[in-house]
Amino acid sequence: MKLAGLITEYNPFHNGHAYHIKETLKVTGADAVIVVMSGDFVQRGAPAFMPKHLRAKMALCAGASAVFELPVCYACGSAEFFAGGAISLLTRLGCIDSVCFGSECGEIEPLIRAARIFLDEPDTFRSALQEGLRQGLTFPKARQAAFASYMQAEKGCASFLSSPNNILGIEYLKAIFQQGSPLKAYAIRRAGAGYHDKDIGGSLSSASAIRLALSSERGAEAVQNAMPAHAFTILKEQINKSCPITSEDFRLPLKYRLWTETRVSAADYADVSAELADRIYNRISKFESVAQFTALLKTKELTYSRISRALLHILLGIRHDMLTRFCREGWTYYAKLLGFRNSRKEILSAVSRHADIPLLTKLTKTDSISSTGREMLSLDIRSSDLYETIAADKYRQPFRFEYQKPIIKLP
Repeated sequence: MKLAGLITEYNPFHNGHAYHIKETLKVTGADAVIVVMSGDFVQRGAPAFMPKHLRAKMALCAGASAVFELPVCYACGSAEFFAGGAISLLTRLGCIDSVCFGSECGEIEPLIRAARIFLDEPDTFRSALQEGLRQGLTFPKARQAAFASYMQAEKGCASFLSSPNNILGIEYLKAIFQQGSPLKAYAIRRAGAGYHDKDIGGSLSSASAIRLALSSERGAEAVQNAMPAHAFTILKEQINKSCPITSEDFRLPLKYRLWTETRVSAADYADVSAELADRIYNRISKFESVAQFTALLKTKELTYSRISRALLHILLGIRHDMLTRFCREGWTYYAKLLGFRNSRKEILSAVSRHADIPLLTKLTKTDSISSTGREMLSLDIRSSDLYETIAADKYRQPFRFEYQKPIIKLP
C-alpha cells in the first residue's frame, strides 16, 4: 500500500483543497492520502475559523483517509517550525511514502535547489543575507534579496521566492533534508486564486476570501460555489452555531495575559524579541482590539504576521525554550488522530505497526507517551479547551472538554 501525506490547515476546506487531494493521488500514484492538519489555531497567528473536527470531517468527505492533528506549538509557529513539525509527524508515522504540497511554480527542482542553498549558505549568499539584515530588512525580505543576488550571479531565476506557497514548500524540503526523512516530495501547481486573494470569484477562491465573505453580511451562500457540496453543507449547518471564530473573540483573554507579563518575562515567549516585548509593555494601555494592537506594534522589522504569532504564543503559553527543547528532543512524540474512514482501517493498522511514536486515539490513554510528549500534549489540550471556551460562550453551546470529543468516523 502506497500512502501520500498532505500538510494542511483547511481554514476552511474549499475546492482548491479538493483539487489538491485528487492531484496528489494522481501524481504520486498513492492508494490513499493521509492528512496532517492544524488544530484549533493556525500559522498566521489566529484561531481557526471553525473547530478542527469539522474541518477534519470536510477533508474525509473529500477523499482523505485519515486526519492527524499537528501539535499547536508547530501549527501556530513560523514556517520553519510549522514545516519541521509536520514533516516529522508524517515521517514518524512510518508508512508514508511521499509528501505533496501546492506551490505557485509547480516544479520541485527549483524549490529543492533553493532549500539546499538556504541550508548550505554559500559565502556569497551569506554575505548578501547579512548585508540585508544590517540594512534593517526583515529576515524573509533579506533572505529573498540575498537569494535573488545569488541566483543572478549564478544566472538563475529567483522570482518564485516571492510566493508564499513556494516559500513554505522550501521549508518542507529543508525539514526533509535536515531530519533525514525518506519522504519523496512532489509539488503541484496552485490553481485559481492567490493565497492572499480577498475576492470571491469563480469556483477556486482562497481561504482568505472565503473567511472574509463569511464575516460579511452576505451569508454562507456567498461561498457556495467555492466549496465542495459536502463541505458547504457542514459549514451551513454550523455557521453561527460553532463558527466563525476570530482573533477578536480572544480579545479579553489576550489583554489579560499581556497585563500579567513584564518586558522581561514577555521576551521568554516564542517569536517575542526584546524589542517587541518592550513595545508590548509600553503600549498595553492602548489595547483596544487585537487587530488595532497588532498594527500598533508593527514596525519595518516586525511584520504583522510575526506579531500575530508572538501574541498568540503569549496567550497559549508557548515559550521559546519549550519550543527549542521539543525540536531538539525529537520534534513529535505522538500521532493524535482526529478522524478516519472505516473503509480504510488498514491504514491505522499500518500506522500502529510501523510508527515509532504512539497512535493516540484516546486522551485517557497516554502512558506510552514520553514526559516531553505529555508536556506537548498538555499544551495541545489547554489550547483546545481555551478555543472551546470561547466558541461555547460566543454561541451559547454546552462546553466539551477536549477528552470528551469523539474521533470523526466516516464509512
